[in-house]
Amino acid sequence: MSDYIKKFSEIGIEDIATVGGKNASLGEMYGKLSSKGIPVPNGFACTVLAFKSFLTFNQLEFPLKNLMTQLDKTNYSNLKEIGIAARKLFLNAILTKELETNIINAYKELSNGSAIEVAVRSSATAEDLPNASFAGQHESFLNVKGEKEVLETVKKCFASLYTNRAIKYREDNHFKHEEVFLSVGIQKMVRSDKASSGIGFTLEPDSGFRDVIHLSGVWGLGENIVQGTITPDEFLVFKPTLLLGKNAIIQKRLGDKTKTMIYGTEGENSVVNIDTLKEKQLQFVLSDHEILKLANWALIIEQHYQKPMDIEWAKDGNTEELFIIQARPETVHAMQNPLIVREYRILEKGQIITKGNAVGSKISVGKARILQSPIESDKIIEGEIIVTDVTSPDWDPILKKSAAIITNKGGRTSHASIVARELGVPAIVGCGDATATITDGETITVSCCEGKIGFVYKGELNFEKKELNFTDLQKPDSTEVMMIVSDPDKVFQLSRYPNDGVGLLRIEFIITHAIQIHPMALIKFNEIEDVSVKNKIQSLTEHYTNKEKYFVDALAEGVATIAAAFYPKDVIVRMSDFKTNEYANLIGGKDFEPKEENPMLGCRGASRYYNEIYKEGFRLECEAIKKVRDEMGFDNVKVMIPFCRTIEEGKKIISIMKKYGLEQGINHLEIYVMAEIPSNIILAEKFAAIFDGFSIGSNDLTQLILGIDRDSTSINDLFNEQNEAVKFMIASMIAKARNEGSKIGLCGQAPSDYPEFAKFLVQQGIDSISFNPDALLKGIENIKKAEIEMLTAIG
Repeated sequence: MSDYIKKFSEIGIEDIATVGGKNASLGEMYGKLSSKGIPVPNGFACTVLAFKSFLTFNQLEFPLKNLMTQLDKTNYSNLKEIGIAARKLFLNAILTKELETNIINAYKELSNGSAIEVAVRSSATAEDLPNASFAGQHESFLNVKGEKEVLETVKKCFASLYTNRAIKYREDNHFKHEEVFLSVGIQKMVRSDKASSGIGFTLEPDSGFRDVIHLSGVWGLGENIVQGTITPDEFLVFKPTLLLGKNAIIQKRLGDKTKTMIYGTEGENSVVNIDTLKEKQLQFVLSDHEILKLANWALIIEQHYQKPMDIEWAKDGNTEELFIIQARPETVHAMQNPLIVREYRILEKGQIITKGNAVGSKISVGKARILQSPIESDKIIEGEIIVTDVTSPDWDPILKKSAAIITNKGGRTSHASIVARELGVPAIVGCGDATATITDGETITVSCCEGKIGFVYKGELNFEKKELNFTDLQKPDSTEVMMIVSDPDKVFQLSRYPNDGVGLLRIEFIITHAIQIHPMALIKFNEIEDVSVKNKIQSLTEHYTNKEKYFVDALAEGVATIAAAFYPKDVIVRMSDFKTNEYANLIGGKDFEPKEENPMLGCRGASRYYNEIYKEGFRLECEAIKKVRDEMGFDNVKVMIPFCRTIEEGKKIISIMKKYGLEQGINHLEIYVMAEIPSNIILAEKFAAIFDGFSIGSNDLTQLILGIDRDSTSINDLFNEQNEAVKFMIASMIAKARNEGSKIGLCGQAPSDYPEFAKFLVQQGIDSISFNPDALLKGIENIKKAEIEMLTAIG
């Protein structure tokens, strides 16, 4: 069109110097990815040359340079005044007639002569580089309509090169102010005010795990996500099974979405925030089909750019079409070494003041500083913890002083979360009551290492921090090293540890924490008489008309997340092994569980699965595993049956599972059995004819061989996995399994605690040993030492 204006069709990623990072990326996608089915709203860019001509025409170069020399670069005490003065220079200046004409002509061509709504976005020449993201530093304006408004907004974008936060950001990243220029993008608005919008990452934003796509969304315009005023819906999609055409959505988390940003009416602001109707809050902003469509687009975008990407999407409420409206390189995890893990662990528990969404996995201790707005920046001292309602890009210069960030509002993709990841500090967002429950000036401990939920503790708690470098760590040669896991919130980080898969996935943790409700209370919900119990269940399952589906979906998501983290390595899922007293502690559980004198030896494990008190609950467990394997595509998931007392019982369970859709051998399904009862070992050959493999449960096996209730404290000192009788039975089990060609592993603490026990297992020829994460490295060391000693003895 001209040197001042470039259509999206005329620019690509190589034009950053001409139109800035944001516009260059939009042009790249518009020109090269539209043919691959990715719709990008059309638009044009005011070039850097237009910006430079504006500076020259208004003689702004020297005044701006002079202002920057006056900036206090030590304490930034006059940052606010310098920023205001710089922006005033722009806003008092005028556009040349030539530039005005060029912009108006381009706008008319884009709108076919009518006045349409456009988004007007700033795009800096140093923006969206792999090692520095300028996201949020400059202004964007939505729902701009008409020639006069577009011209005024272009000037506002020019001025936003000198927002307080942008000035500070350039100083922090050593960019010279006079060498960073601004382009402005004018793009057709997607009517997401009538539908939904959001953002996405082509990795998991907290751990940096590369095999998932993280999407989040809200009703209306997407500014509510960035501003952190609400908690959005979140979705995780697994790339490898997405490529196989499976339903690869491994997590769906419903956000509160209390506000919806829509277009303002004539005479009002261009956008307004309204309360979201309750029924809309309980609905996901995207259907499963739409989630998978966006995930596929994100994958194509990532493959095109050959790096992890941060994208923005919007859905048009008039046409129901989805669009990609922006894409930039992800800058936090892209530069990190995945073989170096920084591990934090809280060593004591204190009084919980508040909790919310955890961002990152670190712990920080410091004084809480409650701030109402960025104007109060003088109140905070370096190393204090900022506590506030919500943050925006205006907070950036202040946040850089903080040791942690706590907010009342926001989700894990809000502004506070994004900045916390960039700064490498922990954040807890969406607490709801942080500013009310935390006292200004008090010492607090911010813990983000305990899963998706972050906790703010009163006072200074002890914690440990260590850096693990797996770059040169080698696993044992002959013995597989597997993990014992239960918490889906931690597995993306744990998957970076050296391992051969998961030898034991305990689903009890998922049932207790994610589901919370006894499965029979969901199946027989209408029969429950206790009103308080019924209300609790109704509250947890509010967006489910089918209560059984709540259990299946939640269990499937938990198992799928763990299966994804370790894919394609084996993940062995042990079906539920609560005792009756433990099941009774679930919501509604007391109505469906008998009282037993010794639950440890009572109705547990396999015997429950065909018992009238639970067989329908076992059906739901099987439906969840079937969903994980057949719908989601995780054929790396194996199943294990606990506490199977007799051969007849084993056959009965195999038959019941087949009835529920889990047929041995179909879709590579393997069914293992725990070897934890003497009968399993005495009749190992017969059990091997039924099951595909064994896992020795050393705790239960020890208690049954020595006649010790492992829950008993009075004779606990006699409990010893290294007892000669126990080792005799373990050696016998390994030998029999090997003779039958069955896989044999062991789950337990002893091989990491006792090098001689690891040596014993290796000598017997065990296939695998599974460890808790905190014992894994010690376990590897013990196994390798045992293998070396064996080779030396043979040599």
